[in-house]
Parts: sequence; C-alpha cells; structure tokens
Amino acid sequence: MDHHTHTNSQRNTHKFTLFTYCMYNEIHHVLMTAERRGHLVRSKGRIYACCALMLLFCVIILFVWIRHVGRRKCPQDSFSHAAVAADTGTCSQIGRDMLQKGGSAVDGAIAALLCTSLLNPQSLGLGGGSIFTVMDSTGKVQIINSRERVPEKFHADTLKACPDPHAFVSVAPQPAYVWIGIPGELRGYEEAHRRYGKLPWATLFQPSIQLARQGFPIPQILRHYLPIIDTNESQPLRELFSDKNGNLLQTGDIVKLKTLADTLETIALFGADAFYTGKIAEDLIRDIQEAGGSLTLQDLASYRATVSDAWTIPLGEYQMFTAPPPAGYDLTPASLRGEQKTLFYHRYVEALKFANGLKKHNRDLDFSSEPTKKLTEDSFADHIRSLIDDEMSHEPQYYNATPYVDNLGTTHVSVLAQDGSAVSVTSSINHVFGSRVFSANTGVLLNSHLCDFCGQVDKFFAGEQPPSSMAPTVLKSKSKVLVIGSTGSSMITTGMASTIINNLWFEKSLKEAIATPVVFVDSENAMQFESNFDKDVIEDLKARGQKHKNAKKFFIVVNAVEKENGCISAVSDSRKMGEAAGY
Repeated sequence: MDHHTHTNSQRNTHKFTLFTYCMYNEIHHVLMTAERRGHLVRSKGRIYACCALMLLFCVIILFVWIRHVGRRKCPQDSFSHAAVAADTGTCSQIGRDMLQKGGSAVDGAIAALLCTSLLNPQSLGLGGGSIFTVMDSTGKVQIINSRERVPEKFHADTLKACPDPHAFVSVAPQPAYVWIGIPGELRGYEEAHRRYGKLPWATLFQPSIQLARQGFPIPQILRHYLPIIDTNESQPLRELFSDKNGNLLQTGDIVKLKTLADTLETIALFGADAFYTGKIAEDLIRDIQEAGGSLTLQDLASYRATVSDAWTIPLGEYQMFTAPPPAGYDLTPASLRGEQKTLFYHRYVEALKFANGLKKHNRDLDFSSEPTKKLTEDSFADHIRSLIDDEMSHEPQYYNATPYVDNLGTTHVSVLAQDGSAVSVTSSINHVFGSRVFSANTGVLLNSHLCDFCGQVDKFFAGEQPPSSMAPTVLKSKSKVLVIGSTGSSMITTGMASTIINNLWFEKSLKEAIATPVVFVDSENAMQFESNFDKDVIEDLKARGQKHKNAKKFFIVVNAVEKENGCISAVSDSRKMGEAAGY
C-alpha cells in the first residue's frame, strides 16, 4: 500500500470511528432524556440494549470495511487465502480445489502431483521418488524423504555402464533397466498424508483417476518429448502414446491411460500397501524383471519413507528450511548496476563451482561418515567466500571438482494453505521418461535414479539412496513466507539460487525473479547462459577467465508461492508453460 492510500485509509477509519462515537452519544442523550422524563427502568434497559446492538453492528461493519480496504492493497493477480504452483494450470487448479474443500497443504500437494504424473509423465510418477518439506501452522518444519533406494540384488557392474561424464545426457543410458531404484513415491504420499492430511486419502486421487480414464489432450510440453520414446527399446511406452496407425500422438490429441486409472483406483481404495504388496506389486515386478531389472517383491515390501527435522539455516532476516546454499555476500538492488553486476555474477559463478566440488559429499547419511552438517555453518560459508578471487577464475582442482554426469528431469509443487501451513515438494523419475521401462500391466513408468551415483561414488550399497540435487525449500521471516523449489536435476541449484537472490535481495517480484535469465555452471565448471542473458556481462566474465560453453537447452523450472503483508503471489514457471492457481 503506498503512502497516499495508507493516509486515506487512516483518515477514513478515523471518520468511521468518529461516526460510531457520535451515534453512541446520540443514543446516550436519548436515554438520559427518557430518564429525566420518568420513563420506566424497563424502557431504559431496552434503550441500552438497542445501544449495544447498534455499537456491535458498527463494529462489524468497521471490521468488514477494514478487511476490504486491506485486500485492495494486494496486486491484481494475487490471492488472499491460499495458492498452488504446479507444472500446469490443470494440476494447480486440482490442488487448489482440495484446499477449498478444507484440505491441508499436503492434500493439495499430493493431488497436484498425481495430476502432474499424467500430464507430464516424462517428469514423475508412481515409479519414482520425492522429498517433501512440510511446514505446519505452528511453523515447525519436517522433511519426508521417499527417494528411491538401491535394490538388494543390484547389478554388480552397474557403475561400469555409466555414461561419459563429459557428456550431457537427456535419456538413461543403455541398458536402461540397470538404473531402476526401488520406487518410494507412494510411501512418501502415505507418510505425509498420515501426519498432515485432512481430506480422505481416496479424495486426493479422484480427479486424476477421472482424467486418466476419460482421457485428456496431449500437452505441448509432453509432445515435445515424445520423440525420445520413438525407439525399439521403448516399444511398450511408445504404443501408449501412439494412434491406431502407430504414429505418435500430436499436441491436442486425446490420450487415455486406463490401466494406470485402474492402478490409481485400487490405491485410492486400499492405500499405498496395494502398490507395495499384492497383485499390483506382482505385476510390476514381473514386468521389471522381464525387462532385465533386478527389483524383487521383497524390495517393494520393505520400502519405508524417512522423516526428519529440516536443516535450519540463517539467511539474513530469513530462516531457510532445506539444504545449504553455496555461499553469500551483502546483496542489494545496486548489485545489478554497472560494474557491480559483473562482479556479482563472477562471485556467483565461483560459488557454483565450489558447490560442484561439494557434490561428492551429498550422500545418504546412513552410508557415509562425512560430517555433512558442517556445510550449513557460517564458518564454512566464510571459508568458501575467502577462496573466491574477485579478479580471476582457477583450474578445476582449485574447487575440488571432478566431472559428473549432468542430467535432467523432475517436477516441483509449492503450496501455501489458508492456515499458514506450507508444502514444498520435488518429485522425479530422473531422466526424461525415467528408465523408459514401462510396466504395461500397471501403467507405471520406472525411474532411472541409480544413474545419479555416476561420477559421485566408486561403489554403492543395497538400501542406499542416490545423491540428489532436489532442494524443496521454505523460507520464513517476520513478514514473509516463500515456498519454493526447482526442477532440472543438476540445474536445480542454479534455478533456486537465482530466484531467491533476485526476489529477496534484488527486490524483484516473484514472477520477475523466476523469469530472470540464468547462468548454469556445468560439471566441467563451464558457464552456460540462457539465450536472453546480458551479453555484456558474458563478455566481462570471459575476460576474467571464466570458461564459456554454448548451452544446448535449459531445463530449469521454478514453481513458488509467497505471502507478504497478507498478499499471496503464486508463479508457475513459463519455461514449462506453467500456471498457478489460488483463491
């Protein structure tokens, strides 16, 4: 609210209060006159009652009026109660509908994820895994981790099949079946709903069951990726998205996923156990093993999601509940002007290089003795900052970086409910269409997440979770809450850091911050820029010794919701043609 509006609001409120006071004086005058004239005490009581009712009426009107004025200060495209930011408008709306029915933030997130697994099956599904960051209405934050795990009987030579670490891969390398981890997606939903859900479990599934059974138009984003499955290795999946003549479906063509609808309906009725035991499990394992995979019924039956407190990291006036950021400086909007802009991006690129060097420490804590928690301490950030030279770049060994496989995938949903609770959840099957191993008997597409070990470890163990770039995050200050997450696998760090810095310290709106062109530092510490990035800054960075490589494609997609001064803004990234919803 600007100064002029604020002054008018104060003036109008003062007038309304004066009007109420005058009404009271007038009624009191009538009362005293009646008393002097000898009216009965009973009449006096009636007048007092009338006075009280009139005052109550005025207070109610004043309260409603203040709320109306307060709402007018919010931007036209904001919301006043709750919002959901998912990959598509349809799925954001389904999540919002759950909130309007009295559902929790978790209810809205699960419903939106189930929908997204239909409209963007190349990104997530029941055959993958997820991480929930959940803040309840009291402000307590917990992490529910249902990432995939290494099966008990994995292929001994799995890591020998890793792709060239210098290559960017969009699909799982062959043989695809060796990369399938035990899917944990539904166990994550189950645990989140058990702790925070309000609506019945089955209610969350109904919109997606209906979509899958009745059919929906092929979205433009999904059609863009369909040629990836136009291979002999992906034949069952290809048939799912082909017409009666064997041609891949086009944008707008209707696709029906009846087998998946049946699977979802069974899970809706009987819970997550129906997926991990019984006929669905038997059908799923049979299809995986026929494709060459090593998962067993025991692997499925033994899977459990884990719950832990979030890491709390001070970030200026904010508390950030998530994994640690690379490093920090005193940033203001002035940091984007003149020579300061180049200096900021130089420091930013250097921080991302050190972040690349730290990825080898990003391992399942149950299988690692590394003191990972120290990475969140101020002293560690200060140490990294002291290593950054404002004038030059260094060789890869300076950052302790080793080549790893850059890949992509994933979806993210951010939800803020009316009671102040929030969910930031990232879900993935890793590569585009995961492993491309499709279970025709269940309608489930399997993940390729064991590939995340490539370039990161020399060996892994049964039950271990692969390293991940997932960073579902909630930031909170006295006046603001930001629920945010990104997709794009190794590009997630870039998307998150860019949006948070531009929104919190460069004072851009959430929409502007998400749309800001990004620089990505790949596994070889080379800069890659979005096409609309500032060309002068690029040349200045190259002059400081920064290595540059032409970008093939950016897969960063940031979906976020913020609440500040009673106004809720929600943005689904236009890079994936997303659209948020709220009320």
